[in-house]
Amino acid sequence: MPITEYRSKIHLKRHERGIWQRRFWEHVIRDETDHINHIDYIHYNPVKHGWVTQVSDWQYSSFHRFVEKGVYSSNWGKSVDLLYEFDK
Repeated sequence: MPITEYRSKIHLKRHERGIWQRRFWEHVIRDETDHINHIDYIHYNPVKHGWVTQVSDWQYSSFHRFVEKGVYSSNWGKSVDLLYEFDK
């Protein structure tokens, strides 16, 4: 451990380092459906957390490239269009 790395008492107690968030877990994408579900989840997150009211309003999203490629319609993410369950 570099001497310049600060670790709080709680990090030391839990043997944690500053790189990973708590509750982080690795996930291997199982198949195409799982991959689509994860991409949809990522695109819908700004709406879920109340940062925007529509997926297309989040300017930092790769969603806009997916729309250009024809993967999503520009109004994707409205309740009628959701095909996947987000919080399994």
